[in-house]
Amino acid sequence: MKKIGILFGQETSFPQAFVERINQKAEKNIMAEFVRIDKVMQAEPLDYAVIVDRISQDVPFYRATLKNAAICGTAVINNPFWWSADEKFFNNALAVKIGVPVPKTVILPSKDLPNDTTSQSFRNLAYPLDWEGIFKYVGFPAYMKPFDGGGWKEVYRIDNLDDLWDKYNQTKQYVMMLQEEIIFDDYFRCYCIGGKHVRIMQYEPRNPHHLRYEHGKAPAEKKILDLVKNYVIKLNQYLGYDFNTVEFAIRNGVPYAIDFCNPAPDAEVTSVGQENFDWVVDVAADYAIERAKKQKDDHDNLTWGEYVKTSAAKTPLLEHEKKVEKKADKKDAETGTIGYGIADDEIIKKKRAASPKKAAKK
Repeated sequence: MKKIGILFGQETSFPQAFVERINQKAEKNIMAEFVRIDKVMQAEPLDYAVIVDRISQDVPFYRATLKNAAICGTAVINNPFWWSADEKFFNNALAVKIGVPVPKTVILPSKDLPNDTTSQSFRNLAYPLDWEGIFKYVGFPAYMKPFDGGGWKEVYRIDNLDDLWDKYNQTKQYVMMLQEEIIFDDYFRCYCIGGKHVRIMQYEPRNPHHLRYEHGKAPAEKKILDLVKNYVIKLNQYLGYDFNTVEFAIRNGVPYAIDFCNPAPDAEVTSVGQENFDWVVDVAADYAIERAKKQKDDHDNLTWGEYVKTSAAKTPLLEHEKKVEKKADKKDAETGTIGYGIADDEIIKKKRAASPKKAAKK
């Protein structure tokens, strides 16, 4: 019997529904339960084929436990090694490299010195920073938020230079990002499961938390939704997340990825609503069963993204896209059905413009 476990904290609706849905499906030799941990010994398995992680971001003991389980063969959703290494500033840099629009962003050192450091620990850091260059690049208004945080914690809107100094002085030991504000016409929060299943939800982040999915807006245009889905899949496949949300702000028809490092995204029925809740429970259950069927003891059953794969193989970051581009016909490239976005389409158009005879043949 292969067991699927869910590791969670203060959630109430999703874990219970997830376990019930898997067991209702009655797949042969597969069952689900809440993870139970009574001891953790080095290189000893936890007896779970799959563990869905919903809490280790807040509990270091669980993060260490999941890494130990993973090297014994458990398929952990999401990969605890990558999640430990990842952060939002890197996410933005990766997005730029793969052609997904993001706000202009810089990273700032913590205002207060980290514990066990002195000013001598920062001999390589210029003082003062090139604030003029930073302001010119990002502009005002802007947002300042932790480079590895979540849950809208320690997020500040910055209106001008004096406002920045005042709020930066409040950030203590947090390493912050200063990010261009995107004045948006529409906003989406998107579930992505298994790097292939996408649920696009119109969202209003300016509403109170419990009303953010009650946006009152007209349905979005299909071409925007297709582009958003395109970018969601691309980001998650490169990052290697099995269960994540991506947020987009739409400005002048262009989706800007605002936040896409949410590997334990909110899935409570009271906040996301019944229809979204039913979708995420059912798709997560099917995906966990899929992973359980493929799982092999004492093997690496984790998901690794295209970024990690290309780095390990010492190949260019976009080598995969280049190979797909060669196989794509004109219709696929222009509609984005092969996983391309605006930046990739522009590359294709430029190549065709440079070779008019080849383009005419197509």
